[in-house]
Amino acid sequence: MSDHQLAKEINFWGETSEEDYFNLKGIIGSKSFFTSPRGLNLFTRSWLPSSSSPPRGLIFMVHGYGNDVSWTFQSTPIFLAQMGFACFALDIEGHGRSDGVRAYVPSVDLVVDDIISFFDSIKKNPKFHGLPRFLFGESMGGAICLLTHFADPSGFDGAVLVAPMCKISDKVRPKWPIDQFLIMISRFLPTWAIVPTEDLLEKSIKVEEKKPIAKRNPMRYGEKPRLGTVMELLRVTDYLGKKLKDVSIPFIVLHGSADVVTDPEVSRELYQDAKSKDKTLKIYQGMMHSMLFGEPDDNIEIVRKDIVSWLNDRCGGDKTQL
Repeated sequence: MSDHQLAKEINFWGETSEEDYFNLKGIIGSKSFFTSPRGLNLFTRSWLPSSSSPPRGLIFMVHGYGNDVSWTFQSTPIFLAQMGFACFALDIEGHGRSDGVRAYVPSVDLVVDDIISFFDSIKKNPKFHGLPRFLFGESMGGAICLLTHFADPSGFDGAVLVAPMCKISDKVRPKWPIDQFLIMISRFLPTWAIVPTEDLLEKSIKVEEKKPIAKRNPMRYGEKPRLGTVMELLRVTDYLGKKLKDVSIPFIVLHGSADVVTDPEVSRELYQDAKSKDKTLKIYQGMMHSMLFGEPDDNIEIVRKDIVSWLNDRCGGDKTQL
């Protein structure tokens, strides 16, 4: 898709241009490409407070499976920038406008390397020196944030984990036989989009009127999951499930009790098992997987308030109000 075509597209908020919308919201947005150490061109975005004073902190954000950073995902960093935080994110390999086969993640470990390299490039900016640094991940992005923490234990001051896929419980594993035959096939046909699954969007978004908005995302991957990606996510989440006790970063984990995409009981397990001295668990009764877009606006405000309150408490006090 050409830049001219992308420029003519509407955004999830409507036909207002991105620049005008950001100005209306009182933030500064930018986008560019970052070349990872392995040579991938990865699409990146930033959302910064428009105030001349330094940001309250830096938030490094990771999206979920099949998603990207240019559609509904933007609603959260736009809000956080309004609250005084500088936010940064990239489309991981195979997602959005970044290089790769769509929705194919051959190695989550290499994705973590890409992310750390990009985040380190931001940290080197002199105007951000000394500011608190937080990871933020939704769903699969939550798992990637924990892997990033393991790979760079001193690189971040905290993590916000929203419905993280840090372990796939028996209740939500795919109901198809993951046997040696399929594992063998995945080695030869890893990009084969064959894995049967129900529409995750339908299972994630509670408000019916918001489902068409999410579906209009021109970068959304709505086909069946690729065999190699599923095998890799199962590998990674099995690994994380055994490593929850080694999590030491300060974190808040937020999960809806009605989430059937990722298991809220696993978030409880993370909270109970992690050796972090500073850890917070929020379970929201009746909320589904997409807590920051797919819920009624009143519910979204509750989750946002909890996130900002947690961040403010770790950035020298509450200087912003919802």
